[in-house]
Amino acid sequence: MPVEPAASVWDFPPVSVAGDSDVVAGGADLRPGTVLAAYRQGLFPMPDHRASVLWWSPVDRGVIEVAGYRPTRTVRRARSKFEIRVNTAFDQVIRACADPRRPGAWIDQDIIASYTELHRLGWVHSVEAWDGDELAGGLYGVAIGGLFAGESMFHHKTDGSKAAVAGLIELLDDEYAAERVFDIQWVTEHLATMGAISIPREEYVARVRRALPLPLPKAFS
Repeated sequence: MPVEPAASVWDFPPVSVAGDSDVVAGGADLRPGTVLAAYRQGLFPMPDHRASVLWWSPVDRGVIEVAGYRPTRTVRRARSKFEIRVNTAFDQVIRACADPRRPGAWIDQDIIASYTELHRLGWVHSVEAWDGDELAGGLYGVAIGGLFAGESMFHHKTDGSKAAVAGLIELLDDEYAAERVFDIQWVTEHLATMGAISIPREEYVARVRRALPLPLPKAFS
């Protein structure tokens, strides 16, 4: 079971203060208690180009609905190519996601250190797609009750990240699936092909509030 860290010394404002902006606040720190408090309020950290920490809550929040999920033929084909594992190569996954050669790379050493500590405490997990003994792709994210907040994904082989997302949906699809929230931050073209949709920020925050008391999926507990 996850270990609750010391409480944050910071108080985040309600997401409504952001108005039409996706950014709610700046500053604070990346200690485990601060990061978890942010997710519980519908926020996530991401540095800007000056490496300052900004706290985001997109006006249009990307999610994938777990209950009743019907993978396309392409997704089923991708999923069938790989074995899905959980937390067997977390360091490899987060460092692959942080590869500075990737377009739009944003994961810096402070983010790596923060999420690695949260992984050690049992709050952050990697979902990996394996081709034999080769890591083909994967993702990592934060699991709090019925919320899984996906942070980043990568692939070394074609369809590796797609298989990891499909595998994660399988792990989340239990008796609480209708109330679980699979957060993907923003809808990208890639994730849209997997059924990702946008919902209003206010709806997202309300759903997170209802999801937090749920038990963790078995794979993360």
